[in-house]
Amino acid sequence: MQRKRYAPGRTGSAARTAVALALGLGLGAGLTACSAGTPADDIAVDAKAGQASAPVAPPGRYRTLFEPCGAVPQATLKDLLPGAAALPDTERDKAYRGVAAVTYDTDRRVGCAWKADTPDTSHRLSLDIERVVSYDAAVSDDDRAQEVYVRKQLAAGIPVPPTAPPSPTATATPTGSPTTSATATAAATAPPAKTPTGGPSDPDATESTTGLEPRVLEGLGDIAFVDDVLSTTGANSHQRAVSVVFRTSNVIVTISYREQTTGSAEAPDSAELQEKARNLARQLAERLEE
Repeated sequence: MQRKRYAPGRTGSAARTAVALALGLGLGAGLTACSAGTPADDIAVDAKAGQASAPVAPPGRYRTLFEPCGAVPQATLKDLLPGAAALPDTERDKAYRGVAAVTYDTDRRVGCAWKADTPDTSHRLSLDIERVVSYDAAVSDDDRAQEVYVRKQLAAGIPVPPTAPPSPTATATPTGSPTTSATATAAATAPPAKTPTGGPSDPDATESTTGLEPRVLEGLGDIAFVDDVLSTTGANSHQRAVSVVFRTSNVIVTISYREQTTGSAEAPDSAELQEKARNLARQLAERLEE
């Protein structure tokens, strides 16, 4: 049996080293070949990541609401509820404290009601404050609040102008936005303005020519209106209900003030009730600006 000639450098360990080097070179070449296509892949990924996403509408100005029962100064309550002055101390204090409305989220909606009666006259005051939130990323809170406000104005029978008054706190919305569409539709379907009278035989039937008819108000919040309805509840009983509604950003405030007379043929004065309700609205609008 012949023995193989000994060849230097061909020991077992040396052979294994040569194999490892060969594998390393082969792996390196493979990685180099793979990396040659990487820049194109990166460009594709970066281009996709850089695509413009849909803009998100800004949130409303207000995130919380103030406590409503304590928001009306006592001096104002004395003016709005004259019958409370004749009540005993405990009942008068209770009348001025008011009764808070039951709501499930006081950051979204709050309210309060007051009342004071005398044998001949009764007064009712209620306050409703709603913070509107849009759950559509493309519709801002202000735009959604405007839609809610428009529905209230139309329910009062007050036409909405084709172009809503500009809001100092609202941001520009794209053409065809929900607010623009809602306002345009409301203007096209708006019913004729109503008057605060109960009929042509009503002694106050000339009010529609004196500026006391339901109408849009200037200088109150972003947009506002006043409603005035007179009704007869008996042979000698009249009730006048005045409402002032205004919107500031994404908050809508509704003030309802009613006076009912009993045993008198004279109806409650429209100008007086409107002025008192508007005065309270101005105070609350200032409160929202604090």
